[in-house]
Amino acid sequence: MSATDDRHLTLVGAGLAGPLLGLLLARRGWRVDLFERRGDPRVHGYAGGRSINLALAERGLNALRTAGVDADVLKQAVMMRGRMVHFREGGEQLQRYGRDDSEVIWSISRGDLNILLLDAAEAAGVNLHFDRRLESVDFDAQIAHFVGEGEDIAHRFNALIGSDGAGSSLRAAMLRATDLGERVEVMPHSYKELEIPPALDGGFRMEANALHIWPRGDYMCIALPNDERTFTVTLFMPNEGPISFEATADGHAAKTLFERDFADAVPLIPNLVHDYDANPTGMLATLYLDRWHLDGRAVLLGDAAHAMVPFHGQGMNCAFEDCVSLASHLALDRDLASAFAAFEAERRPNAAAIQAMALENYREMSDRVDDADFLLQRQLERQLAERHPGLFVPRYAMVSFMRVPYATAYERGRIQRALLVEATTGRDSLDGIDWDWLDHEVHARLLPLDAG
Repeated sequence: MSATDDRHLTLVGAGLAGPLLGLLLARRGWRVDLFERRGDPRVHGYAGGRSINLALAERGLNALRTAGVDADVLKQAVMMRGRMVHFREGGEQLQRYGRDDSEVIWSISRGDLNILLLDAAEAAGVNLHFDRRLESVDFDAQIAHFVGEGEDIAHRFNALIGSDGAGSSLRAAMLRATDLGERVEVMPHSYKELEIPPALDGGFRMEANALHIWPRGDYMCIALPNDERTFTVTLFMPNEGPISFEATADGHAAKTLFERDFADAVPLIPNLVHDYDANPTGMLATLYLDRWHLDGRAVLLGDAAHAMVPFHGQGMNCAFEDCVSLASHLALDRDLASAFAAFEAERRPNAAAIQAMALENYREMSDRVDDADFLLQRQLERQLAERHPGLFVPRYAMVSFMRVPYATAYERGRIQRALLVEATTGRDSLDGIDWDWLDHEVHARLLPLDAG
């Protein structure tokens, strides 16, 4: 049993948010114990399983800058300027995310990032405990039982912080103590990962500085670059139906599907049949909670509080933003219950907003990026952004390149999308647009954006 005090916090889960938060807290004078159910990836290798590549954007970068590790992380990342759309009939088109190379996102290996953050947290004084699974919590006595390597550790805690992902053990323990209003919405789609290996000369087989996407309506493929010159390919499909995981029962069926609908990708994935059969099919779900904390004794963040589907690439960025927010609230002179409540009040509406945008973005990525009406709206969006800087700001830019609250980006994006649709309906070009009317409507419907 470990002694505790008012400046001691216990974190559960050492994936990404856990070590980052531990690092931020340790540098502010907190004593931190961080428990992880898996072994130390620095010793045993990364055991997190296969996962969709991580897209690092400004919110996550800001958190890493705050922790002083951004430069080390970017050394392992690959820049992505935009979406490289691969059309069904052949050919491709780069759709930039931002105005230029100052507005990009970064592809990063989850395993590499995990190890880097663990090293930094340990160097800052965080006590790391691996192979220790949270078994139960006595919230009244404030004792958490961690099990591993044949022992049950009774750990006395001041407060528990759950950074242990969508399947959070701490959330399960909290649910046994109180009603958090948990709801899980499962998408009728799943995903499977494949790999594009390096070219024979050791380089990338496709344009490296882009997120590649094959939109095909209700299903799609994406590919993100890795620093070892590979691409991680993710196939998203419905679970049931004529084109689905149910209908694509094995690797040979998958190859037939690819030869028909993703023909230019087939030569790039030599192990398609093997990878399809060997790799698991992943579920896509959104987790909603009405409460994230239990007075001053426990609080959840990241996927443990608000898991989302990956279609906006913001799950990690949102979790990292949670870490900065919680560390800031804890730095104020207030009790833990007040700090946890203030953190939840700030972050829960923003988490709900990015969860909604992530769900919306599936339709945009899978079905709209190659549509003429969408491309015309994108063209108008860029022109309005140039005509009204700081007023008409593309929603993607607000989410990925700025730190305005997600809820603000969501609401402004809704207003702007309605204006784009209104202005382009029935048109196949921007010729004849009534710019006087449009400029007036932009000013009438939008207030200047406070970038925060």
